Amino acid sequence: MTDLLERFITLWVVIDPIGTIPVFIAVTAAMTAPQRRSTALLATAVSIGVLLFFLVGGQVLIEALGISLLSFQVAGGIVLFLFALTMIFGDPKAESDVHVTDSDTDNSDRPSPAIFPLAVPSLASPGAMLAIVLLTDNTTQPVVDQAITAGVMVAVLLAAYLFMLLADPIIRLIGNAGAAIVSRVMGMILASVAANAVLSAIVEIAATGSL
Repeated sequence: MTDLLERFITLWVVIDPIGTIPVFIAVTAAMTAPQRRSTALLATAVSIGVLLFFLVGGQVLIEALGISLLSFQVAGGIVLFLFALTMIFGDPKAESDVHVTDSDTDNSDRPSPAIFPLAVPSLASPGAMLAIVLLTDNTTQPVVDQAITAGVMVAVLLAAYLFMLLADPIIRLIGNAGAAIVSRVMGMILASVAANAVLSAIVEIAATGSL
């Protein structure tokens, strides 16, 4: 139960469904209600597909490159930590991701806002891609556990979908400042998770004497 909760918290923090709400509101401001719903659904479906790809094939790709999972865990933990620092000290999603798209909203060559920035990098962020690989180690996690992790991931993304559908009342309730505070608290949690990943990998390397 504790392990399941840890997976849920890790994926919740790196996917950050609440932090996606301001992005969703900004990129769908000129859309009708049905268009907003279809955009939210497409963004969720694409992010599920991207993260499932990394869940199934991420470790295979790493092993094909001759990289040990412990090395990747250290690197992934460092990247997750840096990602957490951007959540704590950097601009919130609403300011960083949307700023890129607002200047070119009339550019027909740009992908759908459901793809960018909602699915990638807001939901299927680099941190989420790394986290899903680390949580589904083929050498230590049986298929059942990996399937459970996939289920937890889908549950978090479905929660993000519901948050997008409820974006207007939620943002009115907590405000932009509230969303920024929540994002920074999640950044602190993610920094702790990342530090734990690095330290546990170092302890494992020291105990076994090899990568």
